[in-house]
Formats: sequence, structure tokens, C-alpha cells
Amino acid sequence: METINSAVETLIQGSNTLFILLGAVMVLAMHAGFAFLEVGTVRQKNQVNALSKIISDFAVSALAYFFIGYWVAYGVTFLQPASVLTADHGYGLVKFFFLLTFAAAIPAIISGGIAERAKFGPQICATVLIVAFIYPFFEGLIWNGNFGFQAWLEASFGAPFHDFAGSVVVHAVGGWLALAAVLLLGRRDGRYRDGRLVAFAPSSIPFLALGSWILVIGWFGFNVMSAQTLGSVSGLVAVNTLMAMVGGTVASLLVGRNDPGFLHNGPLAGLVAVCAGSDLMHPIGALATGAVAGALFVWAFTATQVKWKIDDVLGVWPLHGLCGVWGGVACGIFGQQALGGLGGVSLVSQLLGTVLGVVVALVGGLLVYGVLKASLGIRLTQEQEYYGADLSIHKIGAVSQD
Repeated sequence: METINSAVETLIQGSNTLFILLGAVMVLAMHAGFAFLEVGTVRQKNQVNALSKIISDFAVSALAYFFIGYWVAYGVTFLQPASVLTADHGYGLVKFFFLLTFAAAIPAIISGGIAERAKFGPQICATVLIVAFIYPFFEGLIWNGNFGFQAWLEASFGAPFHDFAGSVVVHAVGGWLALAAVLLLGRRDGRYRDGRLVAFAPSSIPFLALGSWILVIGWFGFNVMSAQTLGSVSGLVAVNTLMAMVGGTVASLLVGRNDPGFLHNGPLAGLVAVCAGSDLMHPIGALATGAVAGALFVWAFTATQVKWKIDDVLGVWPLHGLCGVWGGVACGIFGQQALGGLGGVSLVSQLLGTVLGVVVALVGGLLVYGVLKASLGIRLTQEQEYYGADLSIHKIGAVSQD
């Protein structure tokens, strides 16, 4: 009997390790989506820079999170013998890998907002500070119960802040960090003339669409594998992810009047919004959440660029920042049993947790990018921006001139 129990335990541990490893690989693949979404949106003279930023930021994020960030969030250090780290089939190591892909999404989100005029080196420095300290602080607060914030919410309002897969913890935090960077960086040269927006057409709609599709597919790892164990996996999360994606697509198609840029970002808006409550909502609630997010993105992106004159190149603040906020609130609405959800969620807690995420990200972003702007400078010179980041930084263009 003891041998059978041991074999079953080994099978469970191995299955859980494989499960979360597959999730980590799927979310890792999403970084290719971030890269090609940016490559397709920026002008051709900045395509190499977009690709270089995403992979460099991921590598630096891995180091920052391995040595500092994961410890800040969860109190776990990897400065132990390998024999200790490989307990439970190395599940703890693979869990780090999975959560690293979330942490590294933060600079990938920021990259799209600051594209075409940001210095390369200072952005790497910003990545280190954000992934080592800013993001893990809020991540640990919400997902590890640090500093008693979640316990206080539960005692005061009947439930802690619920964010199953990171509408606020990852996306809203990334979007509001990006807003701080965009505001401090300033607009691209020539983007506005006589107070009016000058159109900078995307360099490649096919690359933009490819990036969107890679992100959509990887998102099922992002959401479903957030269960972190095979025994906790839920088909509800998968279907809710699908329905929110569809809702965002249809809404952006209608509100965006067939614009391919809006159309391919619409599903991403829906996916951002459903992360928080994907394990609680009824599929119809997820559909409504995604539809609102798709329409919100189209409206907010247009207002950001035209009315408020904020030069957020990929619209990462509307997409991740605002739709992430909506996702945190939507969880508190559509997660209620009265609307077909599973319950166990408080709208007040959702509002307070969401507001705290925005404050931490915006203050943290202003601090990090403000210090870097004052010390190293964060923007390319006018001449470098004119020739493009590809030639100015990487000394090669995306397309051969031969």
C-alpha cells in the first residue's frame, strides 16, 4: 500500500510539474506575439529595435526576477543546493518559470508604448528596477498575501481582491507603468503638427495580425494554467477566455469600423479584461466583459491619440491599463451569483484592489523613469529618431538596401 501511495504521489507531482511547464512555455511564446505586434505597428525604421527590445527585456527580466523579484514577492530564494531545488520534481522551479513569464510581460507591455524614440540602455535599466521591485511588490501583496492587505479586505468586505490570472496584477500594472514612461518620454517628432494628429501608418498589417494571433493562442496558457496544478484546472476558464476574446473582437470590429488595427487589438482587450474573473464568471458574463473591453479600447485609443495627444504608440495604456482596470471591476460584477457567477467575490474589494494597483504602478513608473530621465536620459536625439532606432542603435535595418 505504501508503494502504491508513493507511486500515486510521484505521478501527481510529475503531472503538476509538466502542467505548469506547458503553461510557462505557452506564455513564453506570447513574447513573440508582443514582438510582432510591435514590429507590425511601428515604422519600418524601428522594426529591428522592437525585436531586440523584447528579447533583451526578457533576458534581463529573468535575471532580475530570479535573484530579487521572486524573493520580494514570495520570500523564496534559489541560492540553495540543486538537491533542494529539485524536490517535488522541481515543481517550485517550474512555478518560478511560469510566474517569470508574467513578470517579463510588464516590460514587453511598456515597450509598445515607448516605441520609436526611447534609448535602449536606460530601458534595460528600467526593466531591472521594475521586475526586481515594483511589480513583485504588488504581485506579493495580491497573490501571496503580503503585508496583510488581502486579509484586511476579507475581514472588512467579506472577500479578498480576486485576480485569477492578472487583469490588474499584470496588465493594469504594465499599462499604468507604460503611461508614466510615455508621459515622461514625450511625443515622437512630427506626430502632431499645428495641434493636429499626423498619421504614422503601421509598417506591416500581416506582422501586426501575426502578433495578435500568437498572443491569443498563448493566452489560453496564461489563463487556464494559472490554476498551477492539474487538479485545479477548469474548463470554465478556457471557455470564458474564448468568449471574452470573441466579444472583444466583435465589439472592436463594429465600433472600430473595420479598421484592422482595432480589429486585431480587440480580442486582446477582451482577453486582458477576463483574466481576473475567468474562473468565476458565467460564459455570457465573460462575453459581455470582452465586448465592453473591445469597445473601450477603440474609444480610449482614439481619445488618447487625438483628444489628449498622448503618443502611446501601440495604445498599451488603453489596452492593458484601462481594460485591465475594467477586468478587475468586471470580476466583482459578473462573478456574483446573481449574474450567473460562482460568487465569493466583493465588488468593494475589487475596486480597492484595482485602485491600489493603479497607484503602485503610476507612482512606481514616475519614480523609475523620472530618475532615469534625470540621470541617463531616456530619449533618442532628434537626429537618431529621424534615422530610426534600427540604424541609430543596432546599426542595421530590417530590410537589406542592396
